[in-house]
Amino acid sequence: MSASALAVHQTEAMLFFTLVQLMVIILAARLGGELAQRFGQSPAVGEIIVGILLGPSLFGLLAPDLFQTVFHSTPAAPMQMLSQIGLILLMFQIGLEFDFAQLGERNHRRAVTSIASASLVAPFALGFGFGWLTAPRLSPGVDPFASALFIATAFSITALPILGRIMIEFSITRLPVGVIAISAAAINDVIGWLLLALVTALALAAFNAHAFAFKVTLVGGFFLVWWFVMRPLMKRVIRASQAKSTLDRKPGHGKLSPNLLGLLLAAIFLSATTTYQLGIFAIFGGFMMGVILYDEHALIEAWKERVGHFVTVFFLPIFFTYTGLRTNIGTLDSLAAWGWCGLLILLATLGKFGASYLAARWAGMSHVEGKVVGIMMNTRALMELIVINVGYDIGVISQQVFTMLVLMAIFSTVITTPGLRRWLPEMGVPVGRR
Repeated sequence: MSASALAVHQTEAMLFFTLVQLMVIILAARLGGELAQRFGQSPAVGEIIVGILLGPSLFGLLAPDLFQTVFHSTPAAPMQMLSQIGLILLMFQIGLEFDFAQLGERNHRRAVTSIASASLVAPFALGFGFGWLTAPRLSPGVDPFASALFIATAFSITALPILGRIMIEFSITRLPVGVIAISAAAINDVIGWLLLALVTALALAAFNAHAFAFKVTLVGGFFLVWWFVMRPLMKRVIRASQAKSTLDRKPGHGKLSPNLLGLLLAAIFLSATTTYQLGIFAIFGGFMMGVILYDEHALIEAWKERVGHFVTVFFLPIFFTYTGLRTNIGTLDSLAAWGWCGLLILLATLGKFGASYLAARWAGMSHVEGKVVGIMMNTRALMELIVINVGYDIGVISQQVFTMLVLMAIFSTVITTPGLRRWLPEMGVPVGRR
């Protein structure tokens, strides 16, 4: 066989196994989403759990030969790239979800400020303490300071997109408790992502003070340029495209024409490559592009209608499975390891739920309202998985700690819906039965 024929054969084999992987992942994700809904959970919860089960924790354990054939017959690069591209587009969508108008509401401002602050500071402190003290045992060979910073950041994040979906399901988005929770979660996530960018820059700068200061300056310059230069430019492009579509009177092209979609995708990827060149992960660029267009409501609606479903149905399960392939519950191979995992989950829950509850009570909310706010702020899901994948990629947490944090993300999300279903009726909010 000639060299060119061999290369073609290898390419076709890679395509074949990549398509097999995609087929398994997408179908399993849909099944997991449906089952989750039947049990009163968000579909994303089922997709996350299925992603974990497709990894070595279950599929690799029950059918090791078939697992190797499906997921390890070809290099991991194609799935890895699809996962990262999907994550960039997903982070763009998450950026679009931030409604900064809510952060300026005068009503309940005291509650929002106190809950956001407490639910950020308390879990960060607990996570840092846990990471610092356990690094020599759970992540040997890793700098304790770097490990502690990433665990602290992971403890601090709230999953705004998943929380938003759960709140819509319970019809509480316009209730005071809902507005307070989503506003506090938005503040948490804005600060959390900035914190993650800084922590990543610090870790990659190898704790060189000058290199870190220079990197932080570059990141700050990027935010300023994107907000004051790229934002007006993109708004002008969007207005021009919408005006042209209106004049052309092309049905279905008024909100997101093919040309505008192409330019928007190019801008997202430009933003992602810029943050990569700055020394922080490309996902931050996707997120920032979404943030600067948060108030383009027609564009957001059109994106969700024409692109958003494809991102969540195709790309998101790939990311969950990519995370699942790196999660091996078998690494928790002793009673002590499970004890550390239980302690991590307890501290993370205490930091988020407990601090949010106490802050809500201090702001004048009732006992039940405090519990509702606490359980919502404790939701982590997707955002947690993104954070810990970043930490794992740069080598500041071990696979064992990675697995513990994945289990914490699942636990904190799974308990949200049952908690709301139990406590909302005590507030006089009707909850439908499933």
